[in-house]
Amino acid sequence: MVAENNKTLTQPDGTGPVATETFCKSRALRRNPGGCRQDDGQLSRPSRYRAVHSGRHEYCQVAKLFQDSSLGNAVNIVVTRLILLMEDQPTLEVNHHAGKSLDSFCKWQKSILHRNGHGNAIPDNGIAHHDTAVLITRYDICIYKNKPCGTLGLAPVGGMCEPERSCSINEDIGLATAFTIAHEIGHTFGMNHDGVGNACGVRSQETAKLMAAHITMKTNPFVWSACSRDYITNFLDSGMGSCLNNVPPKQEFVYPTTAPGQAYDADEQCRFQYGVKSRQCKYGEVCSELWCMSKGNRCITSSIPAAEGTICQTSTIEKGWCYKRLCVPYGTRPEGVDGGWGHWSPWEECSRTCGGGVSSSIRHCDSPRPTVGGKYCLGERKRFRSCNIDECPVGSQDFREIQCSDFDSVPFRGKFYTWKPYRGGGVKSCSLNCLAEGYNFYTERAPAVVDGTPCRDDSLDVCVNGECKHVGCDRILGSDVREDRCRVCGGDGSSCQVIEGVFNDSLSEGGYEEVVRIPKGSVFIHIQELNISLNYLVLKSKGDQYFINGKLTIDTPRRFDIAGGTFHYRRPANEPETLEALGPTNMTLIVMVLVREENPGILYRFNPPVSRDPLSSYSWHYTSWSRCSALCAGGVQVQQVVCKKQADLSVVYNHFCDKKNKPKDKKRPCNQEPCPPTWWTGDWSECSRSCNGGVRTREVLCKRKMSVTEEKVLDDTACTTTRPSVTEPCNNHTCPPEWHALDWSECTPGCGPGYRYRVILCRSGDNGETLPESECPKQSRPTTRVRCNIQRCPPPQWVAGPWGECSARCGMGQEIRFVQCLTHTGQPSNECPESHRPAFMQQCKSKCDHSGPTDNPEECKDVNTVAYCPLVLRFKFCGRAYFRQMCCKTCQGH
Repeated sequence: MVAENNKTLTQPDGTGPVATETFCKSRALRRNPGGCRQDDGQLSRPSRYRAVHSGRHEYCQVAKLFQDSSLGNAVNIVVTRLILLMEDQPTLEVNHHAGKSLDSFCKWQKSILHRNGHGNAIPDNGIAHHDTAVLITRYDICIYKNKPCGTLGLAPVGGMCEPERSCSINEDIGLATAFTIAHEIGHTFGMNHDGVGNACGVRSQETAKLMAAHITMKTNPFVWSACSRDYITNFLDSGMGSCLNNVPPKQEFVYPTTAPGQAYDADEQCRFQYGVKSRQCKYGEVCSELWCMSKGNRCITSSIPAAEGTICQTSTIEKGWCYKRLCVPYGTRPEGVDGGWGHWSPWEECSRTCGGGVSSSIRHCDSPRPTVGGKYCLGERKRFRSCNIDECPVGSQDFREIQCSDFDSVPFRGKFYTWKPYRGGGVKSCSLNCLAEGYNFYTERAPAVVDGTPCRDDSLDVCVNGECKHVGCDRILGSDVREDRCRVCGGDGSSCQVIEGVFNDSLSEGGYEEVVRIPKGSVFIHIQELNISLNYLVLKSKGDQYFINGKLTIDTPRRFDIAGGTFHYRRPANEPETLEALGPTNMTLIVMVLVREENPGILYRFNPPVSRDPLSSYSWHYTSWSRCSALCAGGVQVQQVVCKKQADLSVVYNHFCDKKNKPKDKKRPCNQEPCPPTWWTGDWSECSRSCNGGVRTREVLCKRKMSVTEEKVLDDTACTTTRPSVTEPCNNHTCPPEWHALDWSECTPGCGPGYRYRVILCRSGDNGETLPESECPKQSRPTTRVRCNIQRCPPPQWVAGPWGECSARCGMGQEIRFVQCLTHTGQPSNECPESHRPAFMQQCKSKCDHSGPTDNPEECKDVNTVAYCPLVLRFKFCGRAYFRQMCCKTCQGH
């Protein structure tokens, strides 16, 4: 969301240090009669824990985010003061309305920028001086209205180093407030949201990072996008962050040794966000998205990851902790690598073809790239040098005019204009401000002019990357060579004289009177009335050509192009008139005064050239021949041309001599004979081993240099000195103990989810001795168990046992068997389909034996106490031995 020139971070529903000053505003804190309490460098604790629940961890997390190598710049964040606002402040109003609250806070923090709680002054480089101020509030803020909504923070874009705009407001959402604070400070560094006016966060492009406008599960808030890196790089390179270059007093800082997720587990983090009854409710990818129980007993998320150090688990990690949105083995953290500068790139094309352009060369922090919290490179990323410093041909168009005219074909507010450079005040010297010809307005057409554009008229300094950089009079960027009083670059001031005086003659009113004549070639011209008067300064040639205030016509004060230079005519309301020019002039000029009242006196000062006599003239001379550039195989000797003063033959700067008559340097060959044979050695190869002794090799040849461009390879016998070695030992140091992992076991069980195991040994560097595990680094110990899944296990099946004995000894009966549902491991299960269940009972028939009791009727009778024999016969139970015995007579023959 964009609000005028402010940027907000919204939450979806359901290289000196940057000194930050943090203000905690709470509506639920216990009132303190002492009012606004502030402790420089200290933290005052209120009654409720949540106001300062994780302050140190939040601020350190913000510092870590700005130290991440993805930012592409070395930025250090240090908290200089932490102020808890226990009561409302007279000039500070904070409520749900983020825009108005931010405006009030920015003004308020500026008012205390240079004083502490005791009213004492804080110097700009003092330890308590802040570069940006951060307001943390538990108000549910909203960008446009004084009601709660999804806004998390608000900050002015590009406000860093502007005292009333270097500030932000941030809603307290627990440990994740660190991401909001870093996001809003990013805005003060000129960063726009990812995907707003840039390609980051757009589909098929780089995903949104910390500067995403909305937090989602796909957002990675631990790193910066390439767009954010470009924004802050341009901001710092343009000089807009120059206030950060002051060096504060050195002070040791104590940082927490535990990760925030160790101090506050997932349940505690939920309570910070959603209240004391909240807890973690979804245990999946907690490192990328923390889900919490809301007051309405719903499982919700703000798409914010759990804090680093929070306990986690994955299919391959039994116990881990969160690190940069990933679950890594507990206690491990990839080792950081500090960055190193790569090689400088070739110089780019000059920005101008004449008149003093600028060329640049760049290098990157990629040898190596900083990783995992490693330090970013310090020093210049981009260097500049002057090029094409010769004067442009006479009559060439002004370089700033060319840039303004490029916008003639670009519509401005729906119309086309002819643009000319605006040369008035009140604008940045290195921005392109153009005046619409024929209209009374100007506008900024570009935030920066082309490199090499003069910062101002009558100045050699040029704009580089939007900043005005010093240029010496030799037109070399950063040169300390200066003009002398005669405007001679590097001169000794002997080529001119100083003429100074006061014209205070009494004059008759109503006419022009001559004040002084300024000879041709004069420099540093300064004419000034001593007091305010009704008289007017006038400038004319030796003839009757008036340039300023002639023919009784008064000109508007402005710049005038006269006599090959620029004259500045000023007539302030409360100061005397002045007329100034740097020169040199190409004609003799006459300063006059138009008299309207008594002459208050006119000061004049200028430096005209002195006439030279023959003894002080200058001429070109050859120096002695230089040493030969090579001892053999063809060298060169040079005779350079220098300018000497005739009077004493002393060497002076070349500009004293006539450049048109300068002869060329002389060169001649020398030492043309071939060099004697010598050994040539190539570069050493990489060592064959990183430790425990390796070998590296190189190429060794016997060569003879015949000329500058020719070499011959000879037989080794041609070289008389001892042949350099071709091999040499390297990396003889003992390898440190390291972990050795044996082969993985088979997956157990043989199907379905299981584990594979392996043995981990700590062995000496030469791999010959097994050592105690304490000798090897604990954080890099490989895991001993991983999950595996070879194939799906067969489904549970019905298993039937053998049939039992037939229930009847004679005739029809029943037999049963045991049927159960078993897994492939033989464990009982209830997942077998009932439709496939085998029968557990079936009919059976036994052969009847007619011998025995049936042969003797007297012995075969029913037991008199049994009354159910007819039923036994009816239900065909006679086949059972018991019933046949008890009802022998009834069952006889059946």
